[in-house]
Amino acid sequence: MPVRLTRSRRPARSRLGYRSAAAAAAAVVAVALAACSSAASSGTAGSGTSTTGGTSSGASGTLNWEWELPTSWDPVTSSAGWDMHVLGLVYASITTLDPAGDVQPGLASSWTYAPDGKSVTFTLRPGLKFTDGTALNAEAVKENIVRAQTQSNSTQASELSVISKVIVNSPTSFTFDLTQVDYQVPDLMAGKDGMMVSPAAFKDVAAIPTHPVGAGPFELTSYVPDSHASLVRNPGYWDASQIHIQNFNVLDITEPEQILSALESGQVNVAYIAGNQVASAKAAGFKIAVIPSEVVNELDIQTTTAPFNNPLVVEAINYALNRQAILQVQAAGYGTVAYQPFPSGFVGYSTELADLYPYNPTLAKQLLAKAGYAHGLKITLTSTTEDDSLAEQIQGQLAQVGITVTISNISEDTSTQYLYLDKTIPFAIDGTAGRMSPVEMLDVLYSQQGLMNVDGKASTTPAAVTAALDNALTVPLTAANYASILQEAVVTAVKDDPIHIWLYTNPRIFAYSSTVTGIPFDLVQQRWEGVRVSG
Repeated sequence: MPVRLTRSRRPARSRLGYRSAAAAAAAVVAVALAACSSAASSGTAGSGTSTTGGTSSGASGTLNWEWELPTSWDPVTSSAGWDMHVLGLVYASITTLDPAGDVQPGLASSWTYAPDGKSVTFTLRPGLKFTDGTALNAEAVKENIVRAQTQSNSTQASELSVISKVIVNSPTSFTFDLTQVDYQVPDLMAGKDGMMVSPAAFKDVAAIPTHPVGAGPFELTSYVPDSHASLVRNPGYWDASQIHIQNFNVLDITEPEQILSALESGQVNVAYIAGNQVASAKAAGFKIAVIPSEVVNELDIQTTTAPFNNPLVVEAINYALNRQAILQVQAAGYGTVAYQPFPSGFVGYSTELADLYPYNPTLAKQLLAKAGYAHGLKITLTSTTEDDSLAEQIQGQLAQVGITVTISNISEDTSTQYLYLDKTIPFAIDGTAGRMSPVEMLDVLYSQQGLMNVDGKASTTPAAVTAALDNALTVPLTAANYASILQEAVVTAVKDDPIHIWLYTNPRIFAYSSTVTGIPFDLVQQRWEGVRVSG
């Protein structure tokens, strides 16, 4: 899924009924204290806890993470790619990605493709269980895949359509028969598509979005929408020896300017901050982690709607945007200007696109004149109410070449419906969170069924783009030509189907207390193996 990157300085929030940061932070602290009090009086506090404040594994401490809560705790109905970071606390996936983005074992210890590439067999680790005690075996995997493919409100159905059949070979072995050759499946299984939910919870699927049951590193113990979630370490997690945190709280602070206050008061000890907050955080004595990510800010542009159906207008807008100035104002220079969906250093990044639309207002004016708008052009840019800074900067830059922009603010709670499902917004601020599979990310952005293909209902994806995406699926991840074939698909999509105007990359920036150590630099999904909290 896409991520709503509509706030100018941080990814936007999708919520109703905002709380004040102080009230929400106090609620988390109160919940944590109540849990400790309950544990002390009863001798238990959920899975694997003890009255001594740790476990037999030595896990201890509480991590209070300032982060956005998910649109749904059910990976099947989650509607934002950004959700994977929090969902990964509760759920384990069939595979994982290492910090460089390369696929590694997860719930499955290994996998093997058939010689023709049209089926792949996974081997699960033995003895896996969900936190409710249900066996996490091959039959459970099959039930998860079938639900994700068939549930009426599933956001995963199209992504999993490549799996034509799930065959249970044994309790620890299953095979995906595929509709076509697709070597991206192990990557796909490292994200939300591969997150396993206890089949026992399927008896009431309507409850899963707020009462998840997984087999991840932590178990959800309490949840207040738009406020906070409290979790406790799951000793049955397959990689539990690397989870050193006993209690984990996610605190959703709505206002960026309140985040440093929460850090300074000790209400949170790890917070996601904007680039223009780094200097203040450093001055306050906090450590800073700038983690490369696949998050890229961009504009969606509906090339089937006038005046954007004129390619010269789209080109003019691209040349009129001073991306370096936008990056400096919106992120204090943290990140890089972008002309494509992947960051430099990632396997899909193409040097051919490195400077595709250098800032050139003179050329932009010439292109507009050639398109028939020598005397100016009026358009509407859609953003949420929190987007004013970025929207206004774009408005100002386009005005310099004769494009008058009216900013239309809509609620984030309705923007997903209008932009991705109804596809009725011609020009909007947006962004991607990246995906486990780079070809899947391209599919979301450019394929006919892709959620972020804003032209999807009104036109057909160019044949060259479809062919390039299909071709990338047929190349094994370990093949020598995989990178070049993937990059060729990126170039074809960006040049032949200009429905996204890429702006700048957005690294994951954390400010954190000195009591927190070992934060890993994961490219796609933030993980917590190896992290410790002292004091």
